[in-house]
Amino acid sequence: MNDINWDALRQAANAAMAKAYVPYSKFPVGVAALTTSGQIISGCNVENASYGLTLCAECSLVSAATMAEAGKLVAFTCVDGSGNILMPCGRCRQLLFEHAAPGMVLETVSGFKTIQEVLPDAFGPSDLETR
Repeated sequence: MNDINWDALRQAANAAMAKAYVPYSKFPVGVAALTTSGQIISGCNVENASYGLTLCAECSLVSAATMAEAGKLVAFTCVDGSGNILMPCGRCRQLLFEHAAPGMVLETVSGFKTIQEVLPDAFGPSDLETR
């Protein structure tokens, strides 16, 4: 974890948060992740008048990482409109789990934790293969 530049990740998350489209909730969220390719990828939430179609910042990040062929997520942070650290919701933790490198580290409101710690007993691709 010493080789992760958490300040750079927070800066990228804050820059992404500033681009969030949140006319309804007024709750901008920005995320950033370091990937196995060494890239820092970011994302923001994008709301929709049909609330169920709103995209979480994590969805934006995973889409950007996929398009950039950036590899798996190694380290992740999430911030609100004031730059405070946020914990991803359960749905987003599941999304992150699917795209995480083994041992991915998240900056959380209670310190640094692995993806396995924030989503214990997760269901993933290997469960589909074994069933």
